[in-house]
Amino acid sequence: MNDLAKQYLEEIGRQFRGHKRMGENAMAQLRDEDFFVTLDPESNSVAILVKHLAGNMRSRFTDFLTSDGEKPDRFRDREFEITPSTTRADVMKWWEDGWAIVLNTIESLQPEDVMRTVTIRGEPHTVLQAINRQIAHYAQHTGQIVFLAKHLRSGEWKTLSIPRGKSEEYKTAPPKPYKPQA
Repeated sequence: MNDLAKQYLEEIGRQFRGHKRMGENAMAQLRDEDFFVTLDPESNSVAILVKHLAGNMRSRFTDFLTSDGEKPDRFRDREFEITPSTTRADVMKWWEDGWAIVLNTIESLQPEDVMRTVTIRGEPHTVLQAINRQIAHYAQHTGQIVFLAKHLRSGEWKTLSIPRGKSEEYKTAPPKPYKPQA
């Protein structure tokens, strides 16, 4: 069981790092002003998505094993508000700070922790369930960030995966991963 739990923790760390990298590669293609664009009044901007993710990450993964994943000092509704003074640098700091908490927590877990019980909003979860809940949540919002970035950059978008019409080429010579230009 410990071998499986160890492999799970390694794989979930790889998955989290992959979502982080995908979001970063999408955001690297955006102009500063693109971070704050909403497609309609009910939509979220990249900045709002990142602020929400960071708030969730801090709440869920701070004192992960010992306190409820919904911290009393989290004000979720405020995560969906951006002030005019918010900058791209602010957004990227939220992103880095949130991911640092997640990845440090995942790296600190031991195989014997995987079946321990933690709570989120008072509801018991095994560590495995709580982590799976969060990876699904983060994947959803990372996908929204990628969608928005691709929409906003349109013809200037550089794909983060196999380009359209290039699948057969990929089978014979996989391309090097996308590296955003500085």
